[in-house]
Parts: sequence; C-alpha cells; structure tokens
Amino acid sequence: MSGPLDGLRVIEMPAIGPVPFCGMLLADLGADVLRIDRVGNADLGVPVPPQYELLGRGKRALALDLKSPASIELVLRLCEKADVILEGFRPGVMERLGLGPDTVQARAPQLVYGRMTGWGQDGPLAQAAGHDINYIALTGALAGIGAADGKPVAPLNLVGDFGGGSLYLAMGVLAALFERQSSGKGQVVDAAMVDGASSLMTMFHALKAAGLWQDKRGVNMLDGGAPWYGTYECADGKYICIGSIEGKFYAELIRKLGLDPGWLPKQHDARRWGELQAAFAAAFRSRSQAEWCAIMEGSDVCFAPVLGLEEATKHPHMVARGSFIERDGIAQPAPAPRFSRTPGAVRRGPPGSQGSGGQGSGNVADGAAATDTGEDALLEWGLADSAGT
Repeated sequence: MSGPLDGLRVIEMPAIGPVPFCGMLLADLGADVLRIDRVGNADLGVPVPPQYELLGRGKRALALDLKSPASIELVLRLCEKADVILEGFRPGVMERLGLGPDTVQARAPQLVYGRMTGWGQDGPLAQAAGHDINYIALTGALAGIGAADGKPVAPLNLVGDFGGGSLYLAMGVLAALFERQSSGKGQVVDAAMVDGASSLMTMFHALKAAGLWQDKRGVNMLDGGAPWYGTYECADGKYICIGSIEGKFYAELIRKLGLDPGWLPKQHDARRWGELQAAFAAAFRSRSQAEWCAIMEGSDVCFAPVLGLEEATKHPHMVARGSFIERDGIAQPAPAPRFSRTPGAVRRGPPGSQGSGGQGSGNVADGAAATDTGEDALLEWGLADSAGT
C-alpha cells in the first residue's frame, strides 16, 4: 500500500543532519526522494558505513560533480520534473552553483524550494559556521536545560537540528504544496533553526511574561526544578522519571511512594522543594527500577523508566505498538506518524547498502531491483537520455 505522499518527487541536495532527516520523513511517507551525492569525499559530518546511514533510508542516490556545467544542467532538468528540492548549504552557495531559487523557478515554477540553515538566509551571522548547540544557545533554549548548580547541557541535537530544523522544513514544504493547489506555483521555504527553536520556546516566553517562569536553570516546573517533575536514581543505579503535575496524579505518587502527605511540604511551595525532592530521592533509592515499574508503570502517577537506546526497542509497550522495526539486521524507529489508510513504510535501505538494491553512484548492484538506483530514478522521471552518463 502506498504512503500518503506517494507520487511526490523530491530532490535532496548534499547535506548533513536536518535536511537528510526531513528527506527521510518524506520518504517514509511515500515520497520518491532522489539524493544528490557529491563525487568523492565531501567531509560532511561523521563518516558512517552506508548500511547504518539510516537518514538515507527509502531514498535513491545519484553522484554528481556539482562543479560540472553538465551536472548542473541535469539538476535543473530534474527540478523541472520534481515537486520539491531540499538544500542545506550556507546562504549563497546554491546561487553560485547556478541553482538558486530564481534560476530554478524560472525553469520549474511549480517547484517548492526548501532551504535549511542554522542562522537563516540573512542576518549578521548568516555566513558563520555553526551546529545545533550554537543555534539553540541563541534562542534561550540551551540556557534553560541543566541542573540549577551546573552548566547548560546539550540535549542531543534534537532541539535545533531535528525539532527546530527538520520538522519545520517538512511542515513548511507541505504547507507550500497545499498552497500550490490553488496558485499552481511553488515558493521558497526559508527554514532556519534559530527560528524553529525559538518557535518551540513560545510557551516558555508566555510563562515568563505571566510571572510563572524564572529565567534560571533548574528552578521551574518543567526543567527539573519541581520535585514532582524530574528523574530519580533507583537502588540499582538505574533511573526513573515522574511528571506528576496535576493534583490527583501527585496524590497517587505520594500514595505509591508510601509517604505521609501530612508530613510533606505542599506540592507548590517552591521554597521547600528541596525538602520534598530529598524525600522523593530517598524513597526511590529504596527499590530497583524494575520494582518501581511493577508499582507505578501504567498508573496515573505519570511514570516511566529511563531507558537506553537498546532497552527502548525491547520495552513491551514499544514492542506492542511496533514503534521499532528491524531492516537488514538493524533496529530502527518505524515511520511516524501513522495513517489509517495509507501507512508509511521503509521501502528500501539507505543508498549503497545491501538492502537498498543500489549504489550511491547510481550503478545497479548485483541482484538489485530495477527501480532502486539513481539512474532508474532518471528513467522514471523521464530523463532517459541522461541515464548512464
């Protein structure tokens, strides 16, 4: 069964992180994503063997020399056949290649042109190098993550690259495609991680304006400051987390911990949160993680064990939902979100892997399916004269 984006043609220019993840999301939902690879070593990110490059799953790839006029012309011809192009170069690079929005949309007015940057297409820092941690630092997000007596802690690269980057790029592209149904025209989607991460912080700006949030780390309701919203170590050195915000959930927490509410500080008395946190910490250290799961998991405490990557794939809830799949011997998250009629799927492995059926160069691998290579994509997109060149 085809995914909801079946028939959508997407070109993905060479990039790391947010652009490939956005392309993966679209491919998971049925889009035909053709990744343009550089010829030779491009020094893009951390080298990963092809079979483990999961952000490339579902895609086909075509290696091109982007310094060659013939390759640039081929990309322009691909744009004429495509619905979307995704790129993550520094501002001005696509223009210097001869693939800027004005040039491309003169040839392909239907094309949605998705641009992903950290700092944005303009502004004083637009040409500076940076990564996720730098972008979220500028938005106030990084300053709010970590213990009150410690330094800011990098939250993996989820907030800038993937949350404030990939997801906003995907949403912007899909919104532009929806608008194209009435106008018949594509447009440029400027997705900057500083904009997306700032957008993710909207609720915290609201809470601060209302006097309900301090611009300090580890002293607020949702940043680990509140004793009933955080993590605790168990007797076996493993961790659990609680999020007992609402009064009825908090009461259930106190009951299952076996504590006497009459002897505890009031839930929202922030002046005595330290005392409450100490009482909770002592209680949780009295049993193992598994024992607390037996007591609290599935209850209204708002409880979960803190799991590692491998543990997550084996948790009964995740197994029951099929939240993880295994392809070519590699455990990985299943496509999300889920659709009732047109579910997503991982249709092929990453380009160049055994499960993709093809090589990143576009050459057919031994035993490859006839539609699994970049050159096959050229044939399907109506560019048979360019296949094999």
